[in-house]
Amino acid sequence: MAVTDTGQTGAGAKKPSPLFKNLTAKIAAIPMIMTALVVFIGCTLWTIYHSFTKSRLLPAPEKWVGLENYERLWSENRWIVSIENLAIYGACSLILSLTIGFILAALLDRKIRFENTIRTIILYPFALSFVVTGLVWQWILNPQLGLQNVVRSWGWETFTFDPINNADIVIYGILIAGIWQGSGFVMVLLLAGMRGIDEDVWKASRVEGIPAWKTYIFIVIPMMRPVFVTALVIISAGIIKVYDLVVAQTSGGPGIASEVPAKYVIEKMFTSQNLGLGFAASTMMLLSVLVVLIPWAYLEFGGKKNG
Repeated sequence: MAVTDTGQTGAGAKKPSPLFKNLTAKIAAIPMIMTALVVFIGCTLWTIYHSFTKSRLLPAPEKWVGLENYERLWSENRWIVSIENLAIYGACSLILSLTIGFILAALLDRKIRFENTIRTIILYPFALSFVVTGLVWQWILNPQLGLQNVVRSWGWETFTFDPINNADIVIYGILIAGIWQGSGFVMVLLLAGMRGIDEDVWKASRVEGIPAWKTYIFIVIPMMRPVFVTALVIISAGIIKVYDLVVAQTSGGPGIASEVPAKYVIEKMFTSQNLGLGFAASTMMLLSVLVVLIPWAYLEFGGKKNG
């Protein structure tokens, strides 16, 4: 009888409500949730609201001007130049970072000798701050001290490579520094994804006589879609907020040739003391972030739900 009662009690016991499941972890997460709601979401809404006001040195919520700041923003040549630079830098950085990172990851995935040493050397630039990277590449690209001077000292007197003083190509000089720093991080992400692929895939490709490069392109890359999406989001977030690299390397020059949106926002808010216009520019940057995050969220969560 005791055994029967015990069995009925175990079978008839009610499962705990999902609301109270992992209750301790949920309670511990309350400070983080409140921080996200108050600090991040609250400050974002506060910024968007004041972008419709004529705030100068201090916020002025009573001076409502509607879309005036946005109209002024998109009529200003400096902002247009910054958007064009961001588009060039962003497109080239995405393509080159993913391409170079994938090639380096594929080479290291072949389990070459001294892999740990080579991986450390390639990843080392990512450990540097953007300020240090900008200053280093400012020296390397300086025509009197850097690459141009070295090549001319070898006897090629007509060699010219001076992107940081050429308004037409200065953004590509910044791009070189950004690629140099970021490719190693992309390589590590993709290499981790490659190492997670089942070894049976490689055994099957070798049995079928498929070349390694075809295996990477037609089998490995499709299997690594989540890793590529994650790398894409991380790179895009870094591109949108690029600031210190530009300031350290060119200070936005020559003229406004290397201006970027983040630098525009900082100078409008703290140098020109025009909070309303700075808030409008930062709101446009927020929209660009959402353009990246919404497709990523759909691919990561919406696609799985539909599947």
